Formats: sequence, structure tokens, C-alpha cells
Amino acid sequence: MPVQRQITYTDELLADGTAHRRYSDGRQEWRVRGPGVVTWRDDRGNAGTDEPLGPKLVKRVYRNGSVVYGREAGYGRTLWGDGLLTVNRSSFGGRLGVILAGVAGGALLGGLVMPPDALTAAEEEELRRQSAAQSTGSDSGGSEYGSWDDDSGDDGGDFG
Repeated sequence: MPVQRQITYTDELLADGTAHRRYSDGRQEWRVRGPGVVTWRDDRGNAGTDEPLGPKLVKRVYRNGSVVYGREAGYGRTLWGDGLLTVNRSSFGGRLGVILAGVAGGALLGGLVMPPDALTAAEEEELRRQSAAQSTGSDSGGSEYGSWDDDSGDDGGDFG
């Protein structure tokens, strides 16, 4: 499925260590980072978890059990299997992604690779294993899995 719509978001780190995410479509989300997952809920009654599967793939599980995968595409962009492209404006990388999207238009979007529609439990576990093998167990702060307030200029994501 090609990109059907694009929205931007900004993250604000709250005093309690959680993040408040504001989307350009008016939706708000509250995110709590846990070991290996981010738990979230929004102001429209949706809730779920985001889990990284390997270096660029994210698994989003909604409270009702439905699953969608996302692929982090650099510059704070995540392309979701339902055709939604989210762009993080919170970090330098996210702002740069918005600028590049505006300047390059469709050319930048054309390079995006769709995430898989589905993965088996074995495929997901293999991606987790590969990711764990590559990880040193420490938070580098410079990866898409860095801290909430990482302003290092790269993906600036937190699992989607």
C-alpha cells in the first residue's frame, strides 16, 4: 500500500519521564517507555504497544489485538502498513525530514519501503534475536531507540 496520508508530530518530555505526543491532525498521545516496548494511549480511546523488531521495523499492537507494522525510514519518518507516514518534528532529524519532504516532494517518498503486512511468530522472534545480538545492552542515545529527549539529529523515534 502506498503512502495515503502524512502527519507530523512533536514529542514533549514530561516531568514524570513519559512523553506527550501531539499530532498535526489534532490527536494527542501519552507514551511510557518500558523494557523493550513503548505503551501508549491517545485522547480518542485507542491504546497499545510499540515494539522494535530489528533496527528499522516496529510492531504496533492495539488494545483490541490488531497489529500493524511500521518501517522507520530515517529523518524521523515511519511508514506504517496502513499507508500512514508519520514524521517526527521534535528532533533535528525530524525537522530535516519535513524540509526534505517539502523540497523533494514525491521523490523522497518514492524511496520509502513498505513494512511487511504480517510476520509469523518465528520471524518476529528471529528479528528480536538479531537485534539483541547487535545490541550491547546499553542505551547509545544516538539510535532510534535512544532516550525520549535525544536531540542527536537522527531518526528521533521511539518505536514509531
